[in-house]
Amino acid sequence: MKKFIFISFLLVAVSCIEAQNKAVKYANGDLLGVVHRSDFKQAPYNNWFNRNYDSYQLDAVTVSQLKKAFKNIKVKAFMGTWCGDSKRETPHFYKLLDAVNFDEKNLEMITVNRSKMTPKNLQLGLNIIRVPTFIFYKKDPKTNKDMEVGRYVEYARESMEKDILKILNRQNYKHSYDN
Repeated sequence: MKKFIFISFLLVAVSCIEAQNKAVKYANGDLLGVVHRSDFKQAPYNNWFNRNYDSYQLDAVTVSQLKKAFKNIKVKAFMGTWCGDSKRETPHFYKLLDAVNFDEKNLEMITVNRSKMTPKNLQLGLNIIRVPTFIFYKKDPKTNKDMEVGRYVEYARESMEKDILKILNRQNYKHSYDN
């Protein structure tokens, strides 16, 4: 009986934690908080998500180079469901992740309001000034902590694939708002 109560308690606790991490849909239609691809597959987001995902043509040569570069990478992404750039770039990013067989458990997609904030302040300390912002992390072998490798902000300088390849290969890259 004690085992049953303990297991029930664990299930409830896990469910509560999961519920805290889900995005909230506001009356104006905006999503705020942690989202998953499945959220973008629901109306009204599926209109722009599916169209922009399907229409994006990946650069196959760069994608083949990115497959190796994405090894051991984690991504924290910020976007706004109200933002035209986010509606364009986020589906393109998902298509790229699919092409390199990226494990989405290593992706945290966070939706923000027009002030680039979330109700739980998930953006705090990350200097999110434009969306979308895709921040790439790799574990530092000395400290075993995730360290920022670089970020892709709002739109490509060259192409999404080439910009991200430069970021992941630690080549000289500055996003559009980096002076």
